[in-house]
Amino acid sequence: MNLEAMLDKCHRGQWKVGDLDWTGTPRPMSRDDEMAIVQCLTDMAGIERLAGELFETQRQRCDDPVLREIFATFVKDELRHAHAAQMLADYYNVHHYKHYVQSAALQRFAPHFIAAVREAPLEVANTFILGGELMLDIALLRSLNDYVDDDMMRRAMHLINRDESRHVAIDFHMVEYYSSPEFRARRDKQTPLRQHARAARVLAKMAYHSRPFFRAVFFEPMALLDPSQKRIREAIKRLQLLRAKPNVANQPMARLLLFVQKINDTPYVGRAFGAIFTRLIIIEPELYRRLTDEAEERRAAQLTYEQLANEALELKYTD
Repeated sequence: MNLEAMLDKCHRGQWKVGDLDWTGTPRPMSRDDEMAIVQCLTDMAGIERLAGELFETQRQRCDDPVLREIFATFVKDELRHAHAAQMLADYYNVHHYKHYVQSAALQRFAPHFIAAVREAPLEVANTFILGGELMLDIALLRSLNDYVDDDMMRRAMHLINRDESRHVAIDFHMVEYYSSPEFRARRDKQTPLRQHARAARVLAKMAYHSRPFFRAVFFEPMALLDPSQKRIREAIKRLQLLRAKPNVANQPMARLLLFVQKINDTPYVGRAFGAIFTRLIIIEPELYRRLTDEAEERRAAQLTYEQLANEALELKYTD
């Protein structure tokens, strides 16, 4: 990836929430739909602020000056998205059926997630960020746009999606960077044992709060917006395809997830295992089982990371 060109794209792609025309009228909705949409947007504002914190952490931990500047633009993007999401929540809150606040699960999860990203190995932190961006971009934002289906939402999501496409492209680039033998050798040499132990503790705390968070802000809204769960599966499938790349598959986290997948897909044993493991994992059992086949994995292994990113982003424009 040409990072200088990406940085230029980041600068040229900046916009203001005030650029949007907020003078329209939302389309009529049922009480249940209005409440669900406003709550989803309220939580989205929190998710975007959380994403801004994560990119700031990446900026601080990055030693490449161009990447640091790219991540700085991402922080601005996410804060702008949070502002836009809150304004959208106010825009669609026509009848004021209740007082909306961020989901309790989101509030509990956020500090543990930030701590985990700050303390975890960089490749693990980037996996969290990429997974969240894919679920937000490919699944939630796209489905929210389709479900509301009015000009205001389309205009806002067009601009937000344009920013998110840059984020996902860089996330895939960082997967390649962090999985390189050179980076891993330098990391292993520089990381003391006590830092690994500290990272394990914060990751365990995050895992404890993760499932309620993902259910509240992704899976429950998606049950309304996309009952088939097709788009969530597509987002997770993109992550699974990354494990077809040899350097990614050799990482400890990837090996653990592959082991979990094999157990879950084993008849009888998998059903009992899933009932227990679901309490610890961030996604439902039907979504953490293998979603790829051998032909797809062989093909993915031959693609560049940029090609994999482009294929993931193309899903935003297909049904």
